[in-house]
Amino acid sequence: MTSLTDDLFSQLSGPALQQIAGQLGAGQAQTAGAVAAALPMILGAMGRNTAQPQGAEALLGALGRDHAGAGGLGDILGAVLGGQQDRQTDGLGQLGHIFGGQLPRAQAGLGQATGLGDDKAQLLLKILAPIVMAYLAKRMFGGDGEASPQALGDLLGQEHAQVRQAGGLGGGLLGAVLDQDGDGALGLGDVLKLGSSWLGGGR
Repeated sequence: MTSLTDDLFSQLSGPALQQIAGQLGAGQAQTAGAVAAALPMILGAMGRNTAQPQGAEALLGALGRDHAGAGGLGDILGAVLGGQQDRQTDGLGQLGHIFGGQLPRAQAGLGQATGLGDDKAQLLLKILAPIVMAYLAKRMFGGDGEASPQALGDLLGQEHAQVRQAGGLGGGLLGAVLDQDGDGALGLGDVLKLGSSWLGGGR
């Protein structure tokens, strides 16, 4: 079964990735690596939030209110990059809900591990958050399945488990930045080592 991360990443490759790289002022390979690390971190964090019933209800409500019937990912990306300000494209507001007080750590971890630095990492997360929300709304309200907090919680809970299991930079970041609960999981230092080897060794 394709993970949400893989499915979404494949939809973002090509022209969308070029646009994101242009916005970041980064090379395409570096941007691809950063997107591949950021998506599982965002989706994994959402999976952690929706493990609580009220978290799943709140997210489903936001998806239905702001994102059901949103355009395709290309439309959302165009709106975000074009600076349109509305609830659909408010990446920073969405990141606050997704990461809560751990947003600075998420940005710093992503920036260090991918070499983007804090500011570009924040910009990347702001670009990706509305895209992830629109993608999930399509999954939830796009037809066959039943859009319930339970279904959303299951979908994202499964993704969280897959991200942790797959490891790699996204899983490492998720563990180091968000899931630190004294379980001796990866620290950020391990993730930075992982990042340099995963992105093809030192630059």
